Amino acid sequence: MPRLFTALEIPRNAAMSLSLLRGGLPGARWIDVENYHITLRFIGDVDGRTADEIVERLDRIDRPEFQFRLEGIGSFGSKKPHSVWAGVSHSPEMYALQGEIERICQRIGLPPDPRKFTPHVTLARLKSSRLDDVVQYLSGRGNFHTATFTAPRFVLLSSRESVGGGPYLTEEVFPLHEVRSATSVSSRLLQPVKSLV
Repeated sequence: MPRLFTALEIPRNAAMSLSLLRGGLPGARWIDVENYHITLRFIGDVDGRTADEIVERLDRIDRPEFQFRLEGIGSFGSKKPHSVWAGVSHSPEMYALQGEIERICQRIGLPPDPRKFTPHVTLARLKSSRLDDVVQYLSGRGNFHTATFTAPRFVLLSSRESVGGGPYLTEEVFPLHEVRSATSVSSRLLQPVKSLV
C-alpha cells in the first residue's frame, strides 16, 4: 500500500517562483517542481479499508476556499539542517482545514500527528550540507514571497517507498466551496435581465 497524505497544491506560477530558489547549496537534493505541495496531514501506510474510510470522511468536509501566499525561507534541523523550505503566510482557514482533517484521522483510529502543524513547501533535502553553507544560502533569499493565490481544493496524495520527495500521485481531489462576496451576489441581482422579446 502506498503512503498517503493530504496536501494543498502549489499553482504553476508560484511553483516557478520557487524553482528559482534551486541551486547554490552544496549537498542539497532539490525537489522537482511538479512535486511541490503543502502537507496538511501525513497519514502513512494504511490498509485499503482504512484508506476508503478516510476518503469517505474527507469527502464530507465542507469548507470555503481560501487565499494565502508563500513567504520567507528557512530550514529544519538547527545544528544539523536536514531540509530547506519556503514558508506560508498565516491563514486561519488553512489551520481550520488541517484541524478538521486531523480530527477525522484520529476518529478513524490513527494516532495523533506528533508534529505541530507548520505549513511549508519543502524545497530540498540536505544530506551533507554544512551549517555555514545553509546559513549563507538562507541569508541571501530571506525576502522571498509569491503573489497571493487561492486554494480551491485539497488532495490526497500517495508516495511509493523511495528516498522522499516524490514522485507523488493524486489519489483523490476534494473541492473547497467558492466564496461569493455579498457585493458580487448583489451586483448580479441588479443586472438588467435580457428580454426574450
